[in-house]
Parts: sequence; C-alpha cells; structure tokens
Amino acid sequence: MPKTLRIVYHGQLQPWVGGKDLILHTIGEIGVSGARYQAIEFAGPTVDRLPMDDRFTMANMAIEAGAKAGLFAVDDVTSAYLDGRATRPYRVYQADADATYARLIEINAAQVEPQVAFPHLPENVRPVSATGDVPIDQVVIGSCTNGRLGDLRVAAEVLRDKQVHTGTRCIVIPGTQQVYLNALREGLIEIFVAAGAAVSTPTCGPCLGGHMGVLAAGERAVSTTNRNFRGRMGHPESEVYLAGPAVAAASAVAGRIIHPDDL
Repeated sequence: MPKTLRIVYHGQLQPWVGGKDLILHTIGEIGVSGARYQAIEFAGPTVDRLPMDDRFTMANMAIEAGAKAGLFAVDDVTSAYLDGRATRPYRVYQADADATYARLIEINAAQVEPQVAFPHLPENVRPVSATGDVPIDQVVIGSCTNGRLGDLRVAAEVLRDKQVHTGTRCIVIPGTQQVYLNALREGLIEIFVAAGAAVSTPTCGPCLGGHMGVLAAGERAVSTTNRNFRGRMGHPESEVYLAGPAVAAASAVAGRIIHPDDL
C-alpha cells in the first residue's frame, strides 16, 4: 500500500481559477516526482467547495506528480453526483482521525492565479501574468482532463460573442457523448461554432498526437490536456502549454497566451 501525501488548500479562489490551476500550481511546487509511488489526498476548505468536475481534473493529474492515485473524501457534493449514476450499493471510506502521512503540505489557494505549464514538463509552471508574449497556433479545450460540462461552460463564457484569432486553430473536445449532448442542449456548442472553433466527437485525438490537430514543427499549442512532453501532440519540435479552459479559450481569441480578464 503506498504512503499518502496530504495536501490541504485554504482560501477563496480568484476568478477564472479552478481545479486545473490548483493541480498545476501543486505540481509546480512538488515536481513531477513529488508524490512518486504515493497517493495524494486532497483536502481543506477550498477543496470542500470544489465541484466534482474540478475534483476529477485534480485526481486525473495527480499522476503527473508521480502519484498512484488522487483521492478526495466523500462529502455531500460526491453523494449528489452519485445520485442517479451509481448502479449498485457502494461503501464509503474515510481517512482515520489518527492517520499518519508521509508529508503534509499547506497551500494558500487564494494566492493562486490561472496557471500555465510551459514545455516540456507539467512542473514548468508559471502564473499567466508571468508568461510573457507567447504566440500560439492552436488551442485544444477538452479531453479526459478538462472535457466535462463545467469546463465547457467556462470556455463558452469566455468565447461568447467573440471570434477565434485568424491565425489560431481552436478545437473543442467534449469528454463523453453525454457531455456533448448536454452541451448541445445548453447551447454551448453553438457558441463554440459561432466563435469559429471546431467541435469534435469525444476522442483522445490530438492529446497524444493521434489525429486531428497534430502539431507541425515549430507550432505551439495551449491545451487543457494533462501532459506536455516533447512530441506529445505531434512533431518533436512543437510545444505544448497546459492551462485551464478559461486561459485556453482566452488565448484562442488573442492568438497568444493571455489572462481572460485581458480580453
């Protein structure tokens, strides 16, 4: 059984900051080997207020810190999510009151602004205000990491009544067919199409350089996916910058990495 690293988040999140920004900031702090062969237990008042979509993103990217698993305590948010989804009885596990941890880390989440991971590791993290002038060729919004309905709502909020930059491709990938259908019913897909984005059926697609949006030599992409290793999305001389859906959508409009408030 792996040892557990407990990370406790405090404070009210800034506008446009979500689970992707918290996990990128965390990986930037502890590194891609910071939780190697351990489990990460995410906790604290900030986490208690996170919706399930953001928790899924953080658990997904715990692996990018070397962890075997990313864990959240079951609470009312979890129970509400499972209601109508769980098809069989389930058992709830909680950490013991006297549990011991390999390490305890406290993070002031109120100071975390939208984050961007520079090539070619998820630990090369900077706040978006420190990214400088980075022109981009492509934006990918979605995938297993940030392709849930909450993520698409954030992206649509940024893209509403705006246009994707003429020199930039924007691809939106719902995480599942159900997410796709719900986004269609809410009018989110229409917002993306009207903005000039291409909406894909759910797929890994460009995330692993499989198809659709594969980067050419020298191209740069801002992506809400989980990894930005060299050659991950195409040519070994391309670059992938990881960000949350808000920064990704704003960057698609600006044609360069930008804070949503700067549009």
